[in-house]
Amino acid sequence: MSDLGSTLSTLKRPRILVGAARKGVGFYRRERDLGPLLKSLRSPAHTDTEQLLAAEAHLEQTRSTGGSGYSLSSHIAVLTALIAEATLSPRQA
Repeated sequence: MSDLGSTLSTLKRPRILVGAARKGVGFYRRERDLGPLLKSLRSPAHTDTEQLLAAEAHLEQTRSTGGSGYSLSSHIAVLTALIAEATLSPRQA
């Protein structure tokens, strides 16, 4: 997979959604927050980052098509986790 930061920089999301996620990064605690986000997504074949990216893509698809199952708070939580994980992950040479 390519660098997570590069992947995130290519996403086109509403400014207010990204802004809310960025505000949440300061409160993000991997040991507390990552597990609950991934509990329904757990797949041994994929890394946590891949699962988060897939969840975010699904949430974006639901949001953009006006799906009734869309959760704004879940979307912000997943985006917050992705941004935080990008800053926590070691830089690849």
